[in-house]
Amino acid sequence: MRFAILALAACAILTGCGDSTATSTADEKPPAVGACRVLTPKDVAEPDNDTKAVECSEEHTAETYAVGDLPDEYEDADYDDEGLGAWAYRTCSKGFQEFLGADDSLVMRTVVSWAWFRPSEDAWDAGARWYRCDVVGGGEQSKDYVELPTSAKGLLLGRPKDTWMVCADGATVAGSVKVPCTEPHDWRAVTTISLGGAKDEYPGDRLAEVTTRDFCSKSVGAWLSYPIDYDFGYTWFHEAEWDAGNRRSVCWAKTAE
Repeated sequence: MRFAILALAACAILTGCGDSTATSTADEKPPAVGACRVLTPKDVAEPDNDTKAVECSEEHTAETYAVGDLPDEYEDADYDDEGLGAWAYRTCSKGFQEFLGADDSLVMRTVVSWAWFRPSEDAWDAGARWYRCDVVGGGEQSKDYVELPTSAKGLLLGRPKDTWMVCADGATVAGSVKVPCTEPHDWRAVTTISLGGAKDEYPGDRLAEVTTRDFCSKSVGAWLSYPIDYDFGYTWFHEAEWDAGNRRSVCWAKTAE
């Protein structure tokens, strides 16, 4: 879910194109912080994006909160270098928390997420090396994105509205559609658990799942004020997500809503 944008006019791609002042793809300017766009899950599945910016007072589903140059170590990197994803995770996730006003746990339980974009492949081959981080109104399992406010800055400060918190609509948490908690749902993400520190090695699938399950059983019971009977679910991640920087699992409570 991490990608990049560079608007390339057809004329700019062709050498000269009848204009001796045509800008090369390497000289194209990166997008600006604060730009808003109408992005879809299909757009976010791509590594680059040239969707035209719209006024943030108009309907939009994405807002750019960080733009910059990639580190020098990626100057000679391939377009699909695996290290880029891990670098983008650390950079965009940190900026995402600061932009929304949330901590590690809260950003795991919100319906909004982030995506990153790099230059187009042609621009990359020509030497462009920049990144763009966008907050988007949905996650990986969202069918559609929700509309964002004029600016999402500080969106999760204080006690966030249910509009921005994530719930799940389905018989089980796994594979269910994730929706804002203002929509009909069966599950609500209520707590998270950290499975290790930044420098810790991945504990393995079995230990990660068992630790998550045991914690969520107790944590959800406490969140529900210790009822006699209750259902809970949990979302845990694998080594690929761990290597990218994620250290948390999510606990879900079965709700009557």
